[in-house]
Amino acid sequence: MKIALFSTKPFDRRFFERANGKGRHEIHFLESRLSPETVALARGYPCICVFVNDQLDAEVISRLESGGTRFIALRCAGFNNVDLHALARAKLKLVHVPAYSPHAVAEHAAALVLGLNRHLPRAYNRVREGNFSLSGLEGFNLFGKTVGVIGTGRIGATFARIMKHGFGCRVIAFDPYINEECREMGVEYLSLHELYAVSDVISVHCPLNPKTHHLINGEAVARMKRGVMLINTSRGAVIDTLAVIEGLKSGRVGSLGIDVYEQEGDLFFEDLSDQVIQDDVFERLITFPNVLVTGHQGFFTEEALTAIAEETLDNISRLEAGGKCENEIVPERVLARNR
Repeated sequence: MKIALFSTKPFDRRFFERANGKGRHEIHFLESRLSPETVALARGYPCICVFVNDQLDAEVISRLESGGTRFIALRCAGFNNVDLHALARAKLKLVHVPAYSPHAVAEHAAALVLGLNRHLPRAYNRVREGNFSLSGLEGFNLFGKTVGVIGTGRIGATFARIMKHGFGCRVIAFDPYINEECREMGVEYLSLHELYAVSDVISVHCPLNPKTHHLINGEAVARMKRGVMLINTSRGAVIDTLAVIEGLKSGRVGSLGIDVYEQEGDLFFEDLSDQVIQDDVFERLITFPNVLVTGHQGFFTEEALTAIAEETLDNISRLEAGGKCENEIVPERVLARNR
């Protein structure tokens, strides 16, 4: 099948060409991000492949359909960038990769916890400057601390296992759907209010949808244990950034580690080192010494990238063959679930 792969980086080409083997698909790699301004590039392609910051609003979906596109393949798990109402009206099929490597993202979340707790970025920079002072580098033992996990799907469950069995933490969780695997390992399910009140560390692993948009807001921050460490490797808009900044200023939020940001589409995956960043909220955020930001790299491991490319192309092959694809997203079902 002829595929237009948007938002291509060199690593995408490397892993997709490897997964494509002897050329079962004709892949055209496009550096452009999909948007109303670039959707014309998809004309004539029966399938497009997109990533987290590609735009799939009503206009783009309509123009994709009129241009001959039949299939949309997401090379990620989340689909918050897709207008599901518009998709339900269109004759397009949508697939994603829900379980490419939960370990990659869960381990990155654990790395953010350790980096913040032991002040690793600050310590690294000091040593490079010949400063071996320990002042301001005091952390705490993770052993015995209470870690709250919001969302216990594959990634959340993997993170819970790391914190419980790897560090000896008490792990509590909130999720509308209880994961029996988590319960068997001793994870306690509580209400969100209870989780906020007692957690020393809170890590967010839920999808972004209308129910979870700004789940972590001013009211939620006010309910948290003073000095809480907050981690987000899910989607940026799950957190109200301005509310968390106020929490950092007041000391209610003791530290923040994020691999995602609600306005990241204008920043992440690009080299902006020679430019003046225009996002004042982001610039304020990174002035805090107790904030650690990475640029949506949680998925970025050899194993995860291999799995993403292979599963994405397998999804497309199943759609091309006309068979059932277990990774197809049926918009009507998702919309009904999110009401």
